[in-house]
Amino acid sequence: MSDSGHSQPNVFIPGRNRRRRWMDQGPAGNLNLSEPGREKDSVLRDRDQERWEGNDEGCGYTIQKTPIILAKPASDRAKAATPAAPAPIEKPIVLMKAREEGKPTAPAEGAAVPPAAAVAKVEKEGQRPTQPVYQIQNRGMGAAASAGGSVDPVVGQAKLLPPQKMKHSIKLVDEYMNWCDSAIEFLLDQTDVLVVGVLGLQGTGKSTLMSLLSANSPDDDQRSYVFRMQSQEVRERAGNQTSGIDFFISQERIIFLDTQPILSPAILDHLINNDRKLPPEYNLPHTYVEMQSLQIAAFLFTVCHVVIVVQDWFTDFNLYRFLQTAEMLKPSTPSPSHESSGSSGSDEGIEYYPHIVFVQNKSKREDFCPRTLKQMHTVMDKLMLHSHLRYKGTLSMLDCNIFPGLPYDFVESEVNLFLIPTMESDADETISRAGTSGIPLFSLLPAYKGHPSFHSLVSRLRSQIMSMSRPQLSHTILTEKNWFHYAARIWDGVKKSSALSEYSRLLG
Repeated sequence: MSDSGHSQPNVFIPGRNRRRRWMDQGPAGNLNLSEPGREKDSVLRDRDQERWEGNDEGCGYTIQKTPIILAKPASDRAKAATPAAPAPIEKPIVLMKAREEGKPTAPAEGAAVPPAAAVAKVEKEGQRPTQPVYQIQNRGMGAAASAGGSVDPVVGQAKLLPPQKMKHSIKLVDEYMNWCDSAIEFLLDQTDVLVVGVLGLQGTGKSTLMSLLSANSPDDDQRSYVFRMQSQEVRERAGNQTSGIDFFISQERIIFLDTQPILSPAILDHLINNDRKLPPEYNLPHTYVEMQSLQIAAFLFTVCHVVIVVQDWFTDFNLYRFLQTAEMLKPSTPSPSHESSGSSGSDEGIEYYPHIVFVQNKSKREDFCPRTLKQMHTVMDKLMLHSHLRYKGTLSMLDCNIFPGLPYDFVESEVNLFLIPTMESDADETISRAGTSGIPLFSLLPAYKGHPSFHSLVSRLRSQIMSMSRPQLSHTILTEKNWFHYAARIWDGVKKSSALSEYSRLLG
């Protein structure tokens, strides 16, 4: 109510208007003013009283106001629209775990998975993980990975397979003394390699011995040997089977080099009868044959850890003279790098010399006599006295329990000498047991031959050669593939050697 006593039209009074509206909606005529109606009216009054108690003025009136919409200023909205710069991410620690086949690696519980951007950032900065990461590479994998985004697991596991096994030898140097590159396919990038070469006169059994040391057994068929033996036809016409240098690498990563016979009369006869043209620097065929032998020997003295010299009778003094000549003409060890002359002056006196093992093949029973054995060592020691080759101290027959009754100091100067008897088949050593009744017991045993069996001696020789030390061939450690390139460089240097050309001029 206003001061004049009239009601204001814009003022809304909830209790009165509701009561009035309720009274207007009631039935016309009979208006019941009894107790129930009053009770309902009192209920409405209580509800209105509860609404009025919330007002500060205590009058119970509620005035409707225009709603106000709160909004941020345009500048604040622009700032909110642009995302805030993320906080710098700490460098994650990547824990690497062996991955099971067919199952992706899952992070451990509670471990935070670093985002790809953070990992790329760590790799970009050049920091290494806590454990080494091994990558499997194969030919064609790069194109497959870039095209499809993933690498075939079959292709990825190709490098995990064992290296390719050689069944037969291949050419490292052909009969025309040219280098061949086919051996690089069988080599790996690992440094634990032993290189064994062989030298000997014609028909001494070089290829047979190298086959037995590398991959074959005396019980195998001789036609399946990795190095071809002389056939019956070649033996009858006094020819040679091996020409140039043959290459074979075993599963134990041992490289075997079989060579053509040195000072071979069969090669000389082939040059004369077939009218083969000699190189312009050689005038006579026998000079060319001797220089070929010296080139091969000088090459083996530079690229091999062990050089086996095979002879079938004791002894040829021309063979030792030839070895000393090849040692004299051997190319020097290449310098480690192209440094100044002052820094490399101290390395000029360091030369590499291989181990030399003399194998007396086709030895007889009397050669295994201790007195004869001692004389053989004494003669060989005097012949090789002034040589820088490592011809003693690395191989001993006395350590193989071949002569169990001899002391270790029986031979004063023990040379790397090993005796191998004539190769015989087991059928020749067995005795027919038909009708054994009445035959003494000892007649059933094989006859005493004065030495162990051929199988036993070859096995002991093989174990001693494989256990020899492997000194560095150059000033750096070479892998198998690096050795191949190093050998190619040495062979090219041997063919162009001024010392060899001067020696051939003096011969001719």
